[in-house]
Amino acid sequence: MVTRTPPLKPRRRSGAAPAPLLSRRADTTAPARRGSLVDQAYAALRRRILDNAYSPGMQALEQTLASELGISRTPVREALIRLQQEGLVEVIPRHGMRVLPVSSADMRDIYEMLTALEAMAAELVVRRKPAETELQRLVEATQDMAKALEGDDLDSWALADERFHRHLIELSGNRLLIEAVLNCWDRAHRARMVTLRMRPKPTHSTREHMEVVDMIRKGDARGAFEAHRRHRERGSRELLAILERYRLEHL
Repeated sequence: MVTRTPPLKPRRRSGAAPAPLLSRRADTTAPARRGSLVDQAYAALRRRILDNAYSPGMQALEQTLASELGISRTPVREALIRLQQEGLVEVIPRHGMRVLPVSSADMRDIYEMLTALEAMAAELVVRRKPAETELQRLVEATQDMAKALEGDDLDSWALADERFHRHLIELSGNRLLIEAVLNCWDRAHRARMVTLRMRPKPTHSTREHMEVVDMIRKGDARGAFEAHRRHRERGSRELLAILERYRLEHL
């Protein structure tokens, strides 16, 4: 008996633009161009997984994905192999792929990593003695978070929050630390977006962000480390409590 996979219909979040489709010239593309198509397929599929457009447990055939993206199966297959290496999908021979869930236990481990690494990043920033112009991007992101909350725009708040954390780790100047944090972020992103509207209004984050910035300005490395550690631990407690309350064992 052959099981048919229904046509893929990714969900769109309110206000979010659909992921762009790829060029339909894939079948006549030279080998040098194929690498670019693999990158594009990888980026498009990855973004849909992380944004929960492709929900955990969803299965799809390679041909279905290729048709949706407007390319041939070969770059899609190579993109899926990369996604499997990152733990986002399981490649099933002759049956395409299955989106892997992130368990609540995974989230606990991920946030422990984020807490330790980002706190270290804050300490490293202090040691670099950044100019005020470098810190201004942290301040602007925090201000944008406050404005978004005033307008009850949680999606914009989440984007501004990510900008703050990304700029902070970039200011650390430690390439390996940055790569490790970004990998953890990607795995936590689905849980953050699912629980964004289940959590208490995130009014504490702006104050906590500015506390970290103030410690950096003062040149207090230990203070910056502790302030950011407390910030991440509070966020972790809130998220894990929601997962437990709503019995969201897998995301």
